[in-house]
Amino acid sequence: MKKIITVLFIIFIVWMCVGIYLLNTLHPKAQIVMGLGVLYMSFILMPVFIYHRYKDGKYKKYIINTDKNNTNKKG
Repeated sequence: MKKIITVLFIIFIVWMCVGIYLLNTLHPKAQIVMGLGVLYMSFILMPVFIYHRYKDGKYKKYIINTDKNNTNKKG
């Protein structure tokens, strides 16, 4: 999974570099390339990254427990 995320990230970086180059050369499709790069990051790269980070339940230590029967409370 780490390799997949690394490859997706490298693709994103190359995509953005190409988009910046096209913007600097005033290519008519430069805005489309940059927009598709942002969509790629938003809908492909970030969900895969978030799934990878949270699949093992590491997030549970950051959740506030509001249960009334909390055993950590004294008194």
